[in-house]
Amino acid sequence: MMNGEYRHRIDSVIRYIEENGSQKLTLEDLARAANFSKYHFSRIFTAMTGVTPVAFLNRKRLEKSVRLLGETNMTVLAIAGECGFESLSAYHALFKKHYGTTPNEMRKARTQYSNISQWASNMPEETASGTAYNENRKRSLLGRTWDRMIAIKELPPLNVAYVRHVGSYLDTGAAWDKLGRWAYERGITPPSQHFIGISLDDAGLVDEYACRYDACVTLPEDWTPDPADPQVQYKSLSGGTYAVYPFYDTIDKFVLAYQNVFGLWLPNSGYEADDRPCLEFCLNDPARDPEGKCRVDLYVPIKK
Repeated sequence: MMNGEYRHRIDSVIRYIEENGSQKLTLEDLARAANFSKYHFSRIFTAMTGVTPVAFLNRKRLEKSVRLLGETNMTVLAIAGECGFESLSAYHALFKKHYGTTPNEMRKARTQYSNISQWASNMPEETASGTAYNENRKRSLLGRTWDRMIAIKELPPLNVAYVRHVGSYLDTGAAWDKLGRWAYERGITPPSQHFIGISLDDAGLVDEYACRYDACVTLPEDWTPDPADPQVQYKSLSGGTYAVYPFYDTIDKFVLAYQNVFGLWLPNSGYEADDRPCLEFCLNDPARDPEGKCRVDLYVPIKK
C-alpha cells in the first residue's frame, strides 16, 4: 500500500486546490501545502496521481466554471475571474481544449441534460488520473520489487565542468560531444572520473524546447579550472544521501526511471526527496551499445 503519510500529503494538497483554486496559486504554494520539496513536488504529484499539478488545478477550475455556467446567470467573464483564470482568452482556450466546445455553447446546450454534471463525464483525463492514483495504492508487491533494485548511497561534493543544452532532453548529443572532446583532450576520462547528466527542468511543466540540461564531467581533486575557457563552465554539486536506481534501455524511456522512483519506491521508502537536483550517472555510450541503449544510474536526493 502507498505510504500513508505520502497519501495524506497528496490528499491535503488536493483539498487545498479544491478550496483555493479561485486564487492565484504557484507550484511553491502547492508544494508548501503538501510539505514536499518544491524542486521535486511536481514529479511526486504526477507520479502518484497521473496528472501534473498544473493540469489538476486547471481541471478543478474548469469543473467549477461548468457548475457556474449551469447554476448561475453570471457572465462568462465573471466566471473566468471567479474560477481563477488569468484572462478570458486563457479560460476559453482551456475550456475548448478540454470540452471541445465554448463556455457560451455549453450554457446554451445545458437544457438538453438533466444536470450539468453530465458534461463532466466527458473528462478522460480525470478518469485516468483518478485510476492511476487508486492503483498506486495497491502496488505493494511491485513496490517491494523496486525496493530491492534501489541502493542508498552517500556522495561527497563533486566539482564538475559542464556544457549546457537548452531544448528537448532527447537532443543532448551535441552537448555531450562537445564536453567529451574537451574532457578527453585533457585526460579526464572514466573510470577515475564520471560523466553526469542533470535535467534541470520538469518536462511536464516546461516547454520541451525550453528545458535546460547540463552535461557534466567530474574533475580531479588537483584540477585548477580555467574560468577563461569558453568551451565549458564550472560548478559544484552538493553531496549527501541518494537513492540509486539502475536503468538500461533506450533514452526515450528514461522518463520511466523517474516515474518508478517517485511513484513506486519513494512513497514506501521511509524517505522523501531532498531539495537537490537528481544526477544521471552515464555509464556507457549508447552509440556504441549493441542495442543502442543507455546505461544510467539515476541518483535521487533523499532525506529521512
